[in-house]
Order: sequence, then structure tokens, then C-alpha cells
Amino acid sequence: MTGSETVHILIVSDFNAQGLAGYLHDGSSTPRLEARLAPFGQVIQSLTDFSLPCWQPPTDYLVVWTQPQRVLRSFNALLDFERPPIESVLEEVDSYTRLLLQAAQRVQALFVPNWVVSAYNRGLSLLDLKNDYGIANVLLRANLRLVDNLKESRNIFVLNAQRWMELAGARNAHNPKLWYMGKIGFGNDVFKEAARDLRAALQGMAGGARKLVLLDLDETLWGGIVGDGGWEGIRLGGHDATGEAFVDFQTALKALKNRGVLLGIVSKNEEEIALEALSRHPEMVLRPADFAGWRINWRDKVANIRDLVQELNLGLQSAVFIDDNQVERSRVREALPEVLVPDWPEDRLLYRKALLDLDCFDTPSITEEDLERTRLYAAERRRVAVRDEAQTFEDWLRTLETRVKVERLNASNLPRGAQLLNKTNQMNLSTRRLSEAELSAWAGDDGHYVWTYRVADKFGDAGLTGIASLEVDQGSATVVDFLLSCRVIGRRVEETVLHHLALAARQLGLRQLTARYVPTPKNKVCLAFWRERSGFEAGADGATFRFNLETPFPLPEAIELDVKDAG
Repeated sequence: MTGSETVHILIVSDFNAQGLAGYLHDGSSTPRLEARLAPFGQVIQSLTDFSLPCWQPPTDYLVVWTQPQRVLRSFNALLDFERPPIESVLEEVDSYTRLLLQAAQRVQALFVPNWVVSAYNRGLSLLDLKNDYGIANVLLRANLRLVDNLKESRNIFVLNAQRWMELAGARNAHNPKLWYMGKIGFGNDVFKEAARDLRAALQGMAGGARKLVLLDLDETLWGGIVGDGGWEGIRLGGHDATGEAFVDFQTALKALKNRGVLLGIVSKNEEEIALEALSRHPEMVLRPADFAGWRINWRDKVANIRDLVQELNLGLQSAVFIDDNQVERSRVREALPEVLVPDWPEDRLLYRKALLDLDCFDTPSITEEDLERTRLYAAERRRVAVRDEAQTFEDWLRTLETRVKVERLNASNLPRGAQLLNKTNQMNLSTRRLSEAELSAWAGDDGHYVWTYRVADKFGDAGLTGIASLEVDQGSATVVDFLLSCRVIGRRVEETVLHHLALAARQLGLRQLTARYVPTPKNKVCLAFWRERSGFEAGADGATFRFNLETPFPLPEAIELDVKDAG
């Protein structure tokens, strides 16, 4: 998705969901969302008859939001305190999910809020969870069946609607008057929270999730000024509400790190004193090894943020800046508009809550590469240190002992492959964006070949860091995708990928390999590679490149290539 296009969302519901459509329309973020409603109450028809006008123009995303008593007859009987067997409820869930799976084939992604009932309905009271005929008991089991039935789908996501109800509050979430007067299923606060989560989901699916949290130290990561009283004098942990709150805030930050978000420090302090506090304080949750990098000095924080983000090979749009000082926040927000600078509470006891409430880290998948991201950056620092000591660039490459493993796109590497396709900007030939389902479908078409590339060296395994694809038509091959993570750029991995593509094209009996560069504001480094180091001949337009396959494309001397699983 690009910021200029309109994304079409179809909302299918058994209640009046105009409020949700309105909140999706009114959002100021990009891309612009155009939400429309399927015919009121016609859930089954809308999920089976794709000739209905509501499916035009073509729908990008589908939201199917229903109430359990309106799509599950047995559950409706349960509300009347009849005693339908639980098996009949679950069988109806199975039938319903088959419709969802069918509809999901028509869209990039389908979002299904889980089923909820009004908090006013006490059911069987103290027996409601214990008894097989309790409303809460059966609802939990129906929702679990829903999730289990859909978990293998690459493009269906079950959303936690119960959270929206809790944020809105029981009295605002369900208002009988709204139902009787307008068939409105939920209060406006519920629709507002739902729209927020949907927007965050779409942003994450488009590769817009934030990857880096930059933190101040004094009064942000701990209480007090470490330069005044040393690490022994800072406020952290102990029998103290504020100290305990800072520990919990650090714990929440470490949880973010553990799911793949990088942490960095940008602080006006003495580096030696600050690092000593991080290393020695007994209550410190975050240690220096938990941070991908830092700038601890007395320079302007704007300059430090630019410098650190560049060192980490990220864009400013990947960063979130957290600082207790409103002046510093305003300075960064004004000078670096791409950086997300959330308003931050003055009350230290609310820091953890403010962090957990951020929706900018939402992503459709979490891969092994995400979980290992901080370790990967630590390994990169060691590579840089060795590079600085090597006499020549080629000497450095030989010391790395780089290995590249090629695999055909498959079910196990698809999530990471799609993630990389949607996040990579700099070394990206065409910068096309596809969901997991779309990428899998494209790769399955005749004449389409998609490979993934894993890179490792003596300092560690960088994981799946590259994708390339060919489209073969009438005896010619075109490179459609050619992209690499920025952390392996400049280590002859680019040339290695081209060697493999040329080898694959030669094995298919082809004579020429063509690549077409599609410019974006962020992929000029890719154009520079194709023009200066690819070994391909540039066309007159400066954006088309060709290689005559009668000549083998050389494999860089410093690279070991493994193509056993390349298909």
C-alpha cells in the first residue's frame, strides 16, 4: 500500500456498523480508507454471493463482525436457557468458519472480531463458567473453536473484541436503546477502539510497524539523575511505588525487545556513568546487551537520533522516541516528523500503561529473525570492528566466511518472506507489497519462481534476509523481486543472489535475464548497485538491465553458496 491509494474495506455484520465505518473514514493516517457496509443483517448472503453490489469496487480487506446469538442458532437457544448440546454449537461454528475461509480467498485479509455478549447478562451467575450450559462457558469454547478453525489461514486474523468492550466500559459497550432505536450493536467507544486496532493492523500489514524504541535515561528509564548521585542514588525497585513502576516499565520494554523490537538509548549524560548504572544496579532489568546501540553524550538529541538510526541501517519512520522532557519531545517531533514521539505522562506510575497502549508495533507475524534481532545487531557491531582492523575490503570479506543458503518459497519461510517483502525499502528492485496469501498465490502460478536467501558467517546467523523472483514467459526471464535486508548489503550477497538467478535461468534453458528498476523515494541504493556493481548492461532508459546468459555469472570468491533446497 502507498500513501496515495485508497484501500477498500467491506464490513459484513448482523447489526448496524455505520459507526465503525465512520471512524475508519475519519482517520487522518494514510493510506485513505474507504469503508462500506454489506446489506444489513445479510451475513450469509454477503459471504456467499460475490456478485452483490457491496463487493464493488473490488474489496481489499473484509471485516466480518457478528453476534453469536445471530449466527449460531444453538447459542441463541442457550440464551433462552434451553439446553442445546455443546456439540451442536461447535458444529455451527465449524459451518460458519467454512464461510469465512471461502470469503477470505477474495481479499488480501479478513478480520473477525471474536464473539462477545453483554455484561448485563449474568447467565447462570456463579455456575456460568462451571456449567456446560453457562453462557460464559459456551462462549469461551465457541471462540476457541473459531480460533482453532482459522489459525492455519494466512490471511484471516481474529481480533480481541472483548478488549474493546472493557476499554469502553460495560455501560457504554452495550446500550439496549441503541439496539431498539437503530439496530446498533455496540456503543461508539467500542467502534472507536475497533477502528484504531484495524488501522494499526493495516499499517502493520503494509510493513509500517515501528522497529526501534529510543529512550532517554534519567527520569525515563529510572528515577533521579545518575550523574548527580551515581547508580546507587537512582530510584529503581525497592519498597517504593515509583521505583517499582520504573522496574515494571523496563520489564515491558524488555518484553518488546523479546518480540523483536530494538531498543536504543539517546540521553544527555556521561556515557561511562550511565553504562555503569545499567551494568551494576541490582534492580536494573535492562542491561547494555539489551540495547542495539546508544548515543550517550551532550549533543543535540536530534543529531544523535539521526546518527544512531543510520548506524542501525533503519529509517527514521521506524523509530519511536520516549523522553520525560516535554521540551526534548517537542524538539524531536518538529525536527524529525517521521519519528513517532508519543505524548508521555508526567506521572511515572503510568509509564508502563502508556507503553503498552501504543499500537505502532502491531505486525501480522513474528518470525525467528524478529526474536533474534538484538543479537543480530550485536553481531554486526563485531563485524564492523573486524572491518576497521582489516587491511583491505576483500580481506575483511574473507575473514567473515559468509554462507548463503537458497530455498524455494515454502510454508515455513513464507511468513518471514512476506514480512521482508513488505518492509524492505532500500535494496528493493520493484518495492511491490504482497500479503502472505498473495505472495503464495503468485509463487504458485506457472512461470513464477520465488527463492529466499539465508545469510550466516562466523559471527552468527543473520537469518532469512533476501528474496528474489523470476517470471518466465515465452523463453525470457524477468527479475520481478530483488531485495535484501540492509544489514547484509555491501558484503557481496547482492552479487551472490544474481549468480543464483542467472544459474536458475540457465538451467531453464533461457538466454537472457532482464531486470526493471521501479523508483521510489527510498530505493536509490538499489539503482546504484544495478548500475555500478551488478554486471548487467544498462538500457537506454537507465532503469532496464540485461545479462547475456551465454556467459556464466561469477560467484564472489568470498561466498559459500548452498543451493540444495532451491528446487
